[in-house]
Parts: sequence; structure tokens; C-alpha cells
Amino acid sequence: MVRPCIAIFTEDPGWHGKRLRESLAARACEARFLSLTACRLDLESEGPGIWLPGLEGRLPDAVFVRGVPGGTLEQVVFYLNILHALATLDIPVYNDGRAIERTVDKAMTSFLLRRAGIPTPPTWVMSDPLAARELAERELASGHRLVSKPLFGSQGDGLRRYDRREDLDGFSADQGMYYLQRFIDSGDSSHDFRVFVIAGRTVAAMRRSGLTWLNNVHQGAMCEPVRLDDLRLCRLAEEAVRVLDMDYAGVDIIRDRQGRYAVLEVNSIPAWKGLQGVTDTSIADRLVDDLLARLDPAVLDRQCAP
Repeated sequence: MVRPCIAIFTEDPGWHGKRLRESLAARACEARFLSLTACRLDLESEGPGIWLPGLEGRLPDAVFVRGVPGGTLEQVVFYLNILHALATLDIPVYNDGRAIERTVDKAMTSFLLRRAGIPTPPTWVMSDPLAARELAERELASGHRLVSKPLFGSQGDGLRRYDRREDLDGFSADQGMYYLQRFIDSGDSSHDFRVFVIAGRTVAAMRRSGLTWLNNVHQGAMCEPVRLDDLRLCRLAEEAVRVLDMDYAGVDIIRDRQGRYAVLEVNSIPAWKGLQGVTDTSIADRLVDDLLARLDPAVLDRQCAP
């Protein structure tokens, strides 16, 4: 019997890698942890043209993307090209390179959501420091608050909030770019929601309450379960994932004092450790089942081969 081989691209398997490997093993599949930094294009021979470490020239039956390393523009483009090339060879890539490109860049995520009519906070993206400063001063003078975020970033790192004009003394770009978003007041107790969507359906959700205005688990936020009977919350997350054409996602949603929901971010490589702590649903099992459903049936039939 030759077990289906699932490559998991990650620099640090950690807790998430262990959960995925256990779920795959329970389904008679082999997990291989690989780094995109060790992959190569080999276009000399008549083989597939992609060399992945530890696979002895073989290709995996599917790929689960748990991380894309940072680096120079050329390096990151190359890592994404590996994902694109695998998809071109009909290897299921979960999430694929196109979905990651649409969501790792917050500017493109915001643009696509807004264009599709998905409610998001007013957002501005620019590189001109004078234009950014004028925009910030205008927003603050109008009684709004602003949040600046790195275009490429996660877990709440690098976020800054500007409440008054004096705060602009520290106003600066991040890697030469300004991503500015109007701050949404969620009430006296700062909170937002993480909704996990797999195959177009919400499978779990949680309320994140921050120690400060930041509601990320990485920043110390407390997690509470959310019932999935809040149809407005679930449908908004599902529609955002549909618009961005993703296999699965963690969708961050905020609700203002008037009860209006808005999508803050959509994560194509979401963590789920905090969410798993407040739900009985095995998220790793649901992810693995959805991925394996995308394999050619002949691949899974190998499990039963004599």
C-alpha cells in the first residue's frame, strides 16, 4: 500500500503541524513538512520541472500551505511560483497561490471586498507621505480615529492607532507604504470576531476581547465561543471568502456600537489554536477532510491496494 503523500509547507510545524499530521495519519495519509526555501525549479530533464526536498523526485498528492516565508521581492515571488507551478501540474494546493496573493496584501483584500459590496471600514493606501498626512489630519479633524497597518503582516504586529492630531508626531510609513483604516468603535469592551470558513461554510467562530484596543490572540486577547446561529455574522464571512475564491479562511469581523458588521481582514493562512480552545469541532479534521475531497479518487484508492 502506498499512502497518499501530503506536503505541508511551513517553516515551523509546531502545534498546527502536529494537529494536521495526526488528522492525516488517521486517514492513512503521510504528512511531509517542507520549506519553500528548499524547493527548486529544475527544467533540464523531462520530469515535472519542480524539485521538492525529501521526495526523491516525486511530487506530493496534495499540498497544504501553512506558511510562505518572507524575503526579497524576488524570493517571495519565487515561493509563490512554486505554488502556481504545482497547481498547473494539477496538484491540489490548499490555499493556492492566487488566494494567498489576494489576501496577504491587505490593500488588494480591501479593494476586492469593497468592489464586491462587502462592508469594510473606509480604507486608504498610498506611498505619498504628504498625501497620507493630509488624509490623516482630515480624518482626525472630522472626529474619526485612524489605524495604520503593515500591508504584509499578521497577529496584530505593527498596528498603530491615531486618536488626535498630537498622535501624528509618530506618523510614518511601513516599508514605504501607508495602509490607513478608519477605526471602528466596538463598544466599551473592545472586541471583534474570528470566523473560520471551510469549503464555503462557517465551521466555528469566536469573540476576541483584547487587553487593549487590539483584539488579536497573539496580543493577549481572551477567546469566547460564538454560536453559529448569528446568520449575519456567518453569511458575511462566507461571502467574503467566496469573493476572494478561497478554500478556507479565518475572517476577522468587527461590529460597531450600532450593531453593523464590517470585515477587517481575511486570512489565507490562519492560525486556529485559540479558536480550537473554545470549540468542540476539530478544525484540523475538517481542513484535512476538505483537502482530501479534492484529490483524484484514484489516489485515495491506493490506500486499499493490496
